Amino acid sequence: MHWMFLFVAGLFEISWAVGLKFTHGFSNLIPSILTVLGMIASFYFLSLALKNLPLGTAYAIWTGIGTIGTVVFGIILFKEPVTAMKLVCIMLITSGITGLKLLTH
Repeated sequence: MHWMFLFVAGLFEISWAVGLKFTHGFSNLIPSILTVLGMIASFYFLSLALKNLPLGTAYAIWTGIGTIGTVVFGIILFKEPVTAMKLVCIMLITSGITGLKLLTH
């Protein structure tokens, strides 16, 4: 269950990171509220995962999920450029978090 908590925490990290773009410096009320709620949920689920997972592993995977998801949403929502090097970097992050998952019992 702790891995599921970590995955959900990562999804909420994506939501608040993307949400920051819509807050316009926290000047838009609804996106700001939703972003802060996403932050709270992300940290809550991360804290649940940390009850059973090593800190370094959990934090790296949490940020990795957030990083990959945020890049993907940046490409989809904000038309950010897709380059070969960006895809290579995403694959490196993915292999890193996969390796950490496989090495953690």
